[in-house]
Amino acid sequence: MKNGVKFNRRNFLKTSFLVACFLPFLQYCSKAAKSFILKISGANYVLGHQLWAKNFPKPTGTSKHQYIIVGAGITGLSAARFLKKNGIGDYVLLEMENHFGGNSSNGENKFSKFPLGAHYLPIPNKADEELKNFLKESKIYLKDDENGEPIFDEYQLTYAPEERLFYKNEWQENLIPQYATSEKVKAEFQHFFQLMDDFRKKKDSEGKFWFDIPIKNASTIDEVKNLEKITFKNWLLDNQFHSEELFWYLDYCCKDDFGLGTDFVSAWAGIFYFSARKNDWSKKYDGHVFTWADGNARLAKHLSGFSENKILKNHLTYDCKINENDEVEVLVFDNNSKKSKKIIAEKVLFATPQFVNQYVFPERKKAAESLVYAPWLLATFQMNEHFGAEEELNWDNVIYGVEGLGYIYNQHQNTDFNTSKKIITYYRSFSSKNSKQARRNLYKMTDVEMKKLVFDELKLAHPHFEEMVEEVYFHKLGHGMISPVPNSIFGKEKDFLKKDIDHKIFFAHSDLSGISIFEEAFHQGIEAAKKMLQ
Repeated sequence: MKNGVKFNRRNFLKTSFLVACFLPFLQYCSKAAKSFILKISGANYVLGHQLWAKNFPKPTGTSKHQYIIVGAGITGLSAARFLKKNGIGDYVLLEMENHFGGNSSNGENKFSKFPLGAHYLPIPNKADEELKNFLKESKIYLKDDENGEPIFDEYQLTYAPEERLFYKNEWQENLIPQYATSEKVKAEFQHFFQLMDDFRKKKDSEGKFWFDIPIKNASTIDEVKNLEKITFKNWLLDNQFHSEELFWYLDYCCKDDFGLGTDFVSAWAGIFYFSARKNDWSKKYDGHVFTWADGNARLAKHLSGFSENKILKNHLTYDCKINENDEVEVLVFDNNSKKSKKIIAEKVLFATPQFVNQYVFPERKKAAESLVYAPWLLATFQMNEHFGAEEELNWDNVIYGVEGLGYIYNQHQNTDFNTSKKIITYYRSFSSKNSKQARRNLYKMTDVEMKKLVFDELKLAHPHFEEMVEEVYFHKLGHGMISPVPNSIFGKEKDFLKKDIDHKIFFAHSDLSGISIFEEAFHQGIEAAKKMLQ
């Protein structure tokens, strides 16, 4: 599940096993019990939905701070880091959930941590100095060698075997279908990736890349904007791409990064996936990504170090206004004490998604409703020692031709936990033209329905999968990520939602960039904090 992975013509794995190796495993499968522990969790949408009713108790206390940041996801934590690094210490972060990090959070059992959302970070572009500095602070990027090449902590990078695809009833190395594919199909892949290489290098007359990260640095010329007016699938057809294997692969990539497939995301988004990352910082680590058992919660933890004792969890912000003294008043419900309170500040940053902000600022509701958020289902499994005994698990394990995005092996590079049990996390986005209905369907889905949905897919590659499950933990994300459908990146609604209110109330979130990746959320926080200090 790596953004912008390069075309690779390495041969798929051809690993054979002795019959004797299989006998204990097969004997086990015939005897194993099929009962297991099942748990279900999700975002605190019950508390969040109280914003609709606004039935909160009257505030009983008042406090003051110089700055308030609403939302302790990556954007809010990044903004707080910027304030702290610039000598500002009087601020507070208000977080509705009982944890920080937003979709960059994690769960944990006695065998391993596991992600509850985003789980990797590609190596940044060389020009992204802000992010490189953060990686150095976090001891991920250690230093440069004598040739100027970056040296990373390799324990925080993926290593072989990285990814495999279950295709035509066997596992192959790499996620691009290779086994018994025709020369015509191979030629289409090569032609597509050549076009993406060309887009990666394209610049406008001002020297701006057509596609860049963060998006604010990219070109907005008409030729670029026109790519946002059609779907990626239509662009592919217009450019004479037709192979089933290529369309599956690109659909997989889009669902992995955007939640929706090629039928629904814009051509701009599809090309962005492959062209915005320049692969220009490190030759040695080209193609690798940073990852951890707890996913991007590791990055959130690093960011939170700048806000020690400043994050108020279980605090829902339900009202905000500028008072007669030109101060910003925020009303907050403390879900721990079940009491409301008023907090006053010079300026406030809402680092929360727009589907939340619309209930605090009703005038933004119409524009916010134009945004599309894809729902996601995650399933983390505790597997017994027999799982993977007949094969080598990769970090990323994908099944061709199904709706799900496969599973990651959370202990792939884990040296801190007992690995007698294997912990894997399956990802499934619900790609459809009606994300609202898909979200309602996900919320209504029972444990039996979720179990069938996930198990039916995984048993295609692992026929005895169910017998090896000891525990399953389902996690529902109704608004998993913003999805870049046509006319959303450069739309008027987005411009309206980005505007501050009287230079007192500011807004920043990855959904305001239109792409739900760590880098966008990170830079959104920095840019908003800079504006607050002006």
